[in-house]
Amino acid sequence: MSARKPGRGEPARAGGGTVAVLEKRGRFLMATPFFDRGDRIVVDRDRRAGPGDLVLLHARGQGRGHAKVARKIGRPDVARDVLEALMLDRGLERSFPDRVERAAAQATAPEAIVPEGPRRDLRSLTTFTVDPAGARDFDDAISAEELDDAGEGRTRVWVHIADVAAYVRPGSPVDREARRRATSVYVPGTVEPMLPHALSSDLCSLRPDEDRLAVTVEMEFAGPKVEKVSFHRSTIRSDARLDYDRVDRIFAGHEPALEPWAGPLAAARRVSAALQRARESRGALTVESSEPEFSFDEAGNVVEARPVPQTESHRLIEHLMIAANEQVATLLESRGVPALYRVHERPEPEAVKRLVEQLAALEVPTPPVPEPMSPQQAGDLVGEISRMVDAHVRRTGRGRRALTSLVLRSLKQAHYSPRNLGHAGLGSPRYLHFTSPIRRYPDLIAHRALLSAVGGGEEAPRASGLEEEGVWTSARERDAMKVERDADDIARSFLLDRELRELGPGAVWDGEVVGLAPVGAFVAFGDGAHDYEGLLPVRRMRGDWWELDELGVVLRGTRSGATIRLGDPVKVTVGRVDSPRGRVDLHRVEV
Repeated sequence: MSARKPGRGEPARAGGGTVAVLEKRGRFLMATPFFDRGDRIVVDRDRRAGPGDLVLLHARGQGRGHAKVARKIGRPDVARDVLEALMLDRGLERSFPDRVERAAAQATAPEAIVPEGPRRDLRSLTTFTVDPAGARDFDDAISAEELDDAGEGRTRVWVHIADVAAYVRPGSPVDREARRRATSVYVPGTVEPMLPHALSSDLCSLRPDEDRLAVTVEMEFAGPKVEKVSFHRSTIRSDARLDYDRVDRIFAGHEPALEPWAGPLAAARRVSAALQRARESRGALTVESSEPEFSFDEAGNVVEARPVPQTESHRLIEHLMIAANEQVATLLESRGVPALYRVHERPEPEAVKRLVEQLAALEVPTPPVPEPMSPQQAGDLVGEISRMVDAHVRRTGRGRRALTSLVLRSLKQAHYSPRNLGHAGLGSPRYLHFTSPIRRYPDLIAHRALLSAVGGGEEAPRASGLEEEGVWTSARERDAMKVERDADDIARSFLLDRELRELGPGAVWDGEVVGLAPVGAFVAFGDGAHDYEGLLPVRRMRGDWWELDELGVVLRGTRSGATIRLGDPVKVTVGRVDSPRGRVDLHRVEV
């Protein structure tokens, strides 16, 4: 993560350094930069590290080309060590300052766990969490019940979110550090948390069978419509820690739901289904994706990469969280309370026209394009396009990643702003992030704003500082996403290298073109169990001169007229794997 100017009142953080590999050169210990090109560095001898070790170096004094070992990281052929090195290289701290750790360990809420004053006791509600199986912190929980006496189709849902604001006071050491980090960063096998462990995995984690402080959004639904809403500081007690896989097995009828949470889960499922239908009808984007979940052995080697698709259990939690976020945004806007909104502006009409041209060139059905096209029409049109692309992919069985990428690139990037400009991707006129204050600083700002509005004992954020907060947190989010993408590429490359050693040279893979650039085609390939991605360089495709068309969707051979299009199936062999940098070069197999 790149270094950035500290926020107001924050000292510049010493740190950084160079990640390098040590080697012996005569009587000198030298280091070669690992991720970036650079001259070799003379290193002071250190008992902790020797030749072949991956280390973090700090410059020694004012002399150029001299450094000392700040930390031994591990070995450059071990995936877990390289991922740790990547995080250090990008400026992540990998620990908290002592003063922040002490403050977090000593943190107490302003009132006892037993509710007093404005805090409502909701421990009698049946409550459960649903998270990935490997989750360590739980910042949201659900309660739900059918309202039989209020009419058919009515359901009450409580969305409970960890009351981080009760423990993290504005201007405190923990708050300043959380604001500086702005977001947690998740890489395979580890995390750079926004909050120290004492808070993120203990006091603020809604663990089962423990009393916890929360902020609750209580919504009464008639179908997908919220007819009543209220907000409370609360005390809750989770009855069960469920995971996505288990909930999906329950929904598929492969495992029974247990009391006391079976009924509330079924009620939440009905509301989620109604919200899904409403979301589709209001023109929200339809974008399916899957995230990899990596497994490591004890030595730190990647042994598995399991794709985690967005299933019904994921959508259940997503829809309920979106509903809570919308209700908080609606209240804050109606009362004029300063807040950070999650803004996703409508796409530019010209970008949508280009998207239609790109899809048409790939023979993907598209809707009629109005002339002229307003921003409102552009937003509606891209939602319709996303649904048509989804239907095309389901019908043909290919093109999911490539076509989804085209749709996403036609959109503006979501960001944080004190001005509510709506969320085009969700088709929502008012939206903010409220449901993950353990891992996102804008959510903590939303908590303080909400609690100030409902008499919860917090001061409203200062409007004068929110523009800067929006710019800062948006930038930190983009940095985190870049680190996470690069880390996934590195982990996949290590796994591929391991698999190639087992298969032997010359293994042929079925692949699909997922991206194009003047330098070549990016190809996703794999055996079904593991998915990889590499570059098929045009310089390796002999006998022709390849040019990328102006729409960026077809590589065309100028001599032969042959084409490589987004979504095309190809057969490839792996030429070179640079695991530490997450790079894979491919060769095309002619059929």
